Amino acid sequence: MRERARELKAGKEREQGESEVLAKIAELSEPDRSMATRLHELVKECAPELVPRTWYGMPAYARDGKIVCFFQPAQKFKTRYATLGFNDVAHLDEGQMWPTAYALTALGPSEEERIRGLLRRALG
Repeated sequence: MRERARELKAGKEREQGESEVLAKIAELSEPDRSMATRLHELVKECAPELVPRTWYGMPAYARDGKIVCFFQPAQKFKTRYATLGFNDVAHLDEGQMWPTAYALTALGPSEEERIRGLLRRALG
């Protein structure tokens, strides 16, 4: 019974989180909106276990309540590129030093493939 209750709660959290993330994405201007929309689709495709939610007003994706990755729109900080960032719970470790954020100016097939790989690695 506890497990079923947890599943129902997780389902509600996912639905609410997805609605919030899609609403935040809809507020973005181009090209941030297109990149965030495609990134959302990639996460759903490659890492369906991640739960969408907002984090500091940005689209983010969590596992076990902890943010694994997030999309930081360029317009939020008035920068020339958006950022795909990963938090410390992502398993991207490579020796003593590794990147945790990636600048995005556009998402083409090669960038999407690289993001798929990062998502797979992040989940360990």
